[in-house]
Amino acid sequence: MRTRAAVLWGPDQPWSVEEIELDEPRTGEVLVRLVATGLCHSDEHMRDGTNTIQYPFIGGHEGAGVVERVGPGVVDLAPGDNVVFSFIPACGRCRPCANGMSSVCDMGMHLGVGLQISDGTSRHRARGKDARLMCVLGTFAEHTVVNEASCVKITPDVPLDKAALVGCGVTTGWGSSVNVGEVKAGDSVVVLGMGGVGCGAVQGAAQAGARHVVVVDPSEFKRGEAKRFGATHTVDSAEKAYALLQELTWGAMADAVVITVDKMTGAHLAPAMSLLGKGGICVQVAVSDPKEMTADISLIDLASMRKSIRGSWYGNANPRADIPRLLRMYMDGKVMLDEMITKRYTLDQINDGFEDMRQASIIRGVINF
Repeated sequence: MRTRAAVLWGPDQPWSVEEIELDEPRTGEVLVRLVATGLCHSDEHMRDGTNTIQYPFIGGHEGAGVVERVGPGVVDLAPGDNVVFSFIPACGRCRPCANGMSSVCDMGMHLGVGLQISDGTSRHRARGKDARLMCVLGTFAEHTVVNEASCVKITPDVPLDKAALVGCGVTTGWGSSVNVGEVKAGDSVVVLGMGGVGCGAVQGAAQAGARHVVVVDPSEFKRGEAKRFGATHTVDSAEKAYALLQELTWGAMADAVVITVDKMTGAHLAPAMSLLGKGGICVQVAVSDPKEMTADISLIDLASMRKSIRGSWYGNANPRADIPRLLRMYMDGKVMLDEMITKRYTLDQINDGFEDMRQASIIRGVINF
């Protein structure tokens, strides 16, 4: 079949919205009609060359839609099912999945290749060339073919344009506070960066009962939005956060600091660690350049204050359990998704959406198909 998609043809180029060819799903695969997809900074990292890829490349990894056809061997999904894509596939059988660590499922090794999990070939062709897919999904398209391991079936009462957000940003942020940062009632928490992931981290910390949720972001717009989602205080720099925490906690400082800046560098770590109190947890969520190999940190502070640094991948979530859980909480009014969507775009407006992201004028942009 023929459909439309946003394709990259080289680093630092705009997304090209064009018609592509799409094969039928093969064994273990499904054809999905997209309803909505979020604009995530990870896709911007692919466009600006921070992360290297092969071209042509179809972006997008935060999507939801309706199954139209299933390939041989698919038993858990059927045409008409509503699904959210998990940006990390979860097979449920490998050792990490069996140990409750689906966010690092062995199938994740396919993400950097961008070809079909089942056989390492492509179902998508742009201008006659095999296309690679962001997170083996390619949600910047009206239709896509993906492995069933990337699909989480949801109930039909959940609006798909909101459900798309839990495919990456909300689940990553929420889990980074709750699962990785171990935030509990009465804690003081700092979230560095108030994008889609940061918004999820703020909501997770607030729902966990944190007494103080301090958001640090240079954008006046994002600081203004933060309190809608549970932030108690906002500042524009780590230095101001340090002084604020001294006052709020009587010098005890933060129990958890969650780093969700747009692009992580080693220079971010020392200021984040300085905001932690004794036994505090620093959660590193933000994507960095793969060549970034050094970080500023006081080793004596790390040891003598019993602080810890933890990596968070997809909020250390188990998507088949946590995506439906967060969506039920949304339906019960306990998670805010509608309010996260600052602006909606058509597929043809995708470059406008990413420019708004670069200008820090949106929390989350969503493409509606």
